[in-house]
Amino acid sequence: MTNIEAPKVVKKKLFSPVWLLPLVAMALAAWLGIKSIRESGVEILIHFPSASGIDVGKTLVKYQGLTVGKVTDIAMDEDLTGVNVTVMMDYRSGPYLREDTQFWLVSPKASITGVSGLDALFSGNYIAVQPGKGDSATSFEALREAPPLAPGNEGILVELSTDKLGSLDVGSTLYFRQIPVGNVVSYRLEGNQRILIGAFIQQQYAHLVKKDSRFWNVSGLSIDASLSGIKVESESLASLLAGGISFSTSDSGENAAHGDSFVLHSSETDALGGTTLTLLADNADGLGAGTAVLYRGLEIGKVVKTELTDAGVRISVFINHDQGHLLGSDSRFWREGADVSLSGIKHASRLITGDVIAMLPGEGKPQDSYPLESVAPDFMFAEKARFTVRSERSDAQQGAEIRYRNLPIGQITSVKLADDFGSVVYSAEIQPEFKRLLTEGSYLVPESAFSVDASLKGVKLAVGDTSTLLKGALRLIKGTGAALKNGAELALYPSTDALQASKTIAERLAVTLSAAEAHGLESGSPVYYKKMQIGEVTKVSWQASDDAFNISLAIDKPFASLIGANTLYWKHSAVSVDASLKGLKLDVASLPGLLSGGIGLSLVKEGKVTSPGHLYASEALALAEAYPIELTLPASARVSAGAAIRYQGHQVGEVTEVRLGDSLEVLSAHAYLYGKYADSFTRADSVYVVQDAEISLQGIKAPEAVLTGAFISVHPGKAVSRSNKFTTSEMLDHYAAVAADALKLTLERPTLGSVKVGSQIFYRGIAVGAVDGYALSTDGSKVELYAHIDEPYRHLVNRSSVFFDLSGVNIEFGLFSGAKVQTGSLETILAGGIGLATEVKTTVQNRLADGAVFPLYSEADDKWQEWTPR
Repeated sequence: MTNIEAPKVVKKKLFSPVWLLPLVAMALAAWLGIKSIRESGVEILIHFPSASGIDVGKTLVKYQGLTVGKVTDIAMDEDLTGVNVTVMMDYRSGPYLREDTQFWLVSPKASITGVSGLDALFSGNYIAVQPGKGDSATSFEALREAPPLAPGNEGILVELSTDKLGSLDVGSTLYFRQIPVGNVVSYRLEGNQRILIGAFIQQQYAHLVKKDSRFWNVSGLSIDASLSGIKVESESLASLLAGGISFSTSDSGENAAHGDSFVLHSSETDALGGTTLTLLADNADGLGAGTAVLYRGLEIGKVVKTELTDAGVRISVFINHDQGHLLGSDSRFWREGADVSLSGIKHASRLITGDVIAMLPGEGKPQDSYPLESVAPDFMFAEKARFTVRSERSDAQQGAEIRYRNLPIGQITSVKLADDFGSVVYSAEIQPEFKRLLTEGSYLVPESAFSVDASLKGVKLAVGDTSTLLKGALRLIKGTGAALKNGAELALYPSTDALQASKTIAERLAVTLSAAEAHGLESGSPVYYKKMQIGEVTKVSWQASDDAFNISLAIDKPFASLIGANTLYWKHSAVSVDASLKGLKLDVASLPGLLSGGIGLSLVKEGKVTSPGHLYASEALALAEAYPIELTLPASARVSAGAAIRYQGHQVGEVTEVRLGDSLEVLSAHAYLYGKYADSFTRADSVYVVQDAEISLQGIKAPEAVLTGAFISVHPGKAVSRSNKFTTSEMLDHYAAVAADALKLTLERPTLGSVKVGSQIFYRGIAVGAVDGYALSTDGSKVELYAHIDEPYRHLVNRSSVFFDLSGVNIEFGLFSGAKVQTGSLETILAGGIGLATEVKTTVQNRLADGAVFPLYSEADDKWQEWTPR
């Protein structure tokens, strides 16, 4: 029989993977379409006056050198006033196309001020864009020229107003002290009166422009021709050709802001200004606009104009800015012309140029008007005022000038030694018109041709003239008192600073301190309070009787209240380093204190200081009100400055100085005990011991000395008498470091063995005490071990107790019994130890007192290990 396989029914799939291909294609097409639309760009319209220099498909739109668009079409506008340029902008520029966005055509341009648009010379004309603000826009009006401030430039733009442009042009340079700092970027006519010039100053020079700055035109040449010669001035060759502007600045003025307005003056003289005053005269014969105003032959101003009045003539005079300080309430003006006499003609040029106006400086507030006298004042012909000057040294020679406000007013007529040869006496005279400068309180200071005053605050450099270099000169400082008589004597000080310093020192509070050493201190060292200088050291002197130093201070008057019975003083270290396991503390003094030392002070809040007038070695010692002591140590001691003085691990003082004695056998150390501990450790029987690290099998003695170096241990005394001088001992009392309530006892044995100071006493394997010291007995027959039992365990020791040596290894060997080895702990094997066993419980009858003596057995009896006191 044939088996026919039944047909297999397969369910038809509802979705075939083939359909994914068109779906992916559709998604890709949609993405490409969206991307194409999104990146298609933004079309805008720009209106230009003409299409000159613009080509379809070639002219690009650039922003700071980056291409952001291209011209796609050019068409005439409807009213034929220009052309509409269609530009396709990059899609990413859309957010920057705002109502205030500016466009302009850039093309190469050459002028006397320079070449602009140089990049367009090689790449062709292009349209520049500067982003703006406002709402989005697609239609713009092109600028006829580039805006004043190109995008990307940093600086400030100021506006200058003037009556005429002159030779200034866009690109003309702005100068400050002949250094180019900016340019003229635009100019325009405001109405029909003024011209407004836009000037750009680079960012690095913007701080030079102040609210009160003055600007002036430096274009071309300035020519001043007179009978005395011709004076030609020009800022630079560039300003001569292309025009230029210069300006002034000030140290205290407020910085100018972007957009501030200034006046552009025609010259530096007009810009910097001066003083205008009025002279009243009966007539103006020989005087007119341009007549010079002279002081000692130097021109300091000019007549501006003359006017006729009912009372006579009013003459307007302009005094230069630099000489305005010569004016005062009592200044004098008079006419001077040519002086014709039988001996000759003086000032012959005035026969042609006319008279001049002479001036004499005055004091006080300047007036608006002065009378013009016809002849020189009478005192101009009076006898000169004479006086003498006394000084410790010769600062000027015969013929040297005497000056007031840098103007010569007299001279030295003779220089000689005083009769006692103790000083130099100058005879001097000044012009009669300056007699009123000689008043009570007036003095003189020498002027140097070349002086340098260098200090930590800065360097002052003064350069004088040739006359000062050859003969010297004296400067008169006017006093405020009554007038001096002829022949009076004036004082000569090295400088005004020296005079002020002497006055200041006289007003200061004098303070004297004492110190064991004064290293780093000298006259002039500063005195600080809370890091502020309040005075200085005036003198450092050694007192042989006390082998100490006296330091004299001068405290400024405003801080005198800081000095009292509660004031602490200490030396300022140049560099203070406090290194410990807790970290590193570095304290560096200010630069004056770093170079010349210094002194600090502070106030105790309550009570008085224990050592008033004492100068401590450091701030820490001062604040602790430390008590100074002197220590004598063996020369082998490795103690150095900064070593601690400790009591049972607590620091109670420190060593500040160590030096080798003259005998070379001992060290002398200056040290301090902190104030609150000084009472206990300055008793005559106090014991000081040098402690240094010692490493052995037993362990490390004084381990802290490994890191900090040797230190000094101290044990307080009980004597009534006190001392500040101590000699260190080789060791402290055996029980110096033992608690007062511990049980102190003595163990005796034939030899010391391996027991050391610090070897512990064990009871059933637990340390209950230790060995504190050892010594030979008086007769030398045995060794006495000084030990203690700690207070919590002293009830374990009584008259029934026995002590035995646990050190090392005990080995017993027999031929038939074998070997028996007994050891203690590893600690007792290496460092030694003592065992303790007690037979009966401690009672009142068998209780021990300090000083009990026990034998120390070399080994333990087996039965001792079985004792259990109950």
